[in-house]
Amino acid sequence: MKHWLMPISRALARLSTAILWLAGFGLIAMTLIVAYQVFMRFVINASPSWTEAGAIMLVTWFVFLGAAVGVRENFHMGFDVLLYLLPPSAKPWLRTISDIAVFGFAFGMVWYGGELAIRYWSTRIPVLGLPTSFTYFPIVVSGFLMCLFALERVLLRLAGEPIDDLPNDPTVTEA
Repeated sequence: MKHWLMPISRALARLSTAILWLAGFGLIAMTLIVAYQVFMRFVINASPSWTEAGAIMLVTWFVFLGAAVGVRENFHMGFDVLLYLLPPSAKPWLRTISDIAVFGFAFGMVWYGGELAIRYWSTRIPVLGLPTSFTYFPIVVSGFLMCLFALERVLLRLAGEPIDDLPNDPTVTEA
């Protein structure tokens, strides 16, 4: 299984990095839009109508994309009390259960976010002129990526890769 899984994992690592950069550019763009809005409102006294909706749209995108990267990089907060109490051999099992739960939740994001995107495709966000579905696309895209990254973690663990032995992992104790 490792012979095909490792190249896929490297490709997903590059995808994760690209998504993180994209989310970072979204954060910068949102900051510039808000600064432009403040300047136009308080200096020029003519606030553009699209800036607030555009900034909110960008926030939605970069937050959801960042959340997907967090799944791959295992940056999300967790309730790790059992990892401290149980023997180290239980750690992969608990992490796998967690990844399966993340996969299930993310699949729900894809399913229900997709339903919302389909339902609201014919309506428009007035100030942006975009379909209202653009509000729900980040949920679908992020959910898909989270499913992909959670599945990758489970498969790497099954292939025997030491993905749970991170150097900064507080649950790892030195002997």
